[in-house]
Amino acid sequence: MTMRKAIFITGGASGIGRAVAIHFGAKGWFVGLADIDRKGMEQTAAMLPDGQSALYDLDVRDGDQWKAALASFWVDGGTRLDVMFNNAGIGKGGPFADVSSADHDLMLDINLKGAFNCAQALARPMMKQRYGRIINISSVSGVTGQAGQTNYSSSKAGLIGFTKALAKEVGSRGITVNAVAPGFIETVLTEELPEEIRDISLKLTPMGRFGTPQDIANAVVFLAAEESSFITGVTLQVDGGMVM
Repeated sequence: MTMRKAIFITGGASGIGRAVAIHFGAKGWFVGLADIDRKGMEQTAAMLPDGQSALYDLDVRDGDQWKAALASFWVDGGTRLDVMFNNAGIGKGGPFADVSSADHDLMLDINLKGAFNCAQALARPMMKQRYGRIINISSVSGVTGQAGQTNYSSSKAGLIGFTKALAKEVGSRGITVNAVAPGFIETVLTEELPEEIRDISLKLTPMGRFGTPQDIANAVVFLAAEESSFITGVTLQVDGGMVM
């Protein structure tokens, strides 16, 4: 019997996570959706074929919750885990002088520690099966830095370093680890930005438009495919030319 493939997606309640889930669900993959937004996950699951998804209430900062969610995932999916998509994150910024220590810690805990917890929970199972794709969501702000986003930029830059180091550590086991660095993408996070920031971002984008969740999903699909099996440790910028 052919074993169906499976993907686990954090931040699966909306935006990029939802776009990725819809693509893989349509291909017959089993999709694990993890988020703190239960209603959003249910809405995403309703867009997938019946019997091809499961929902997990998960705070990515909690290592024990990670272990419990992944243990349930292997039971629910009845298969191994082929692709891990670390998409959960927050993006609230502000002037450096106004960023509190608590806000900074929260950003690092969710955006960076969440990916660390994920890798710790699944590295051994993936190494045992000698196959896997780990895809992290970084940002062009982590590549080039961004005024007013010191905490966000540092968390996303840290994720790029984490991606490179982990790729070197697990590559011999058939596991690739890559990151996608979106530019300005129309999501719930960017909708909250001031109009001035949106205007500046658009002017800095040579393609003359903002990206969509599907633009990022397309990059994730590529990095998850067999055709990218010799690509690891890279950060793929999907930004309409914003950062060159």
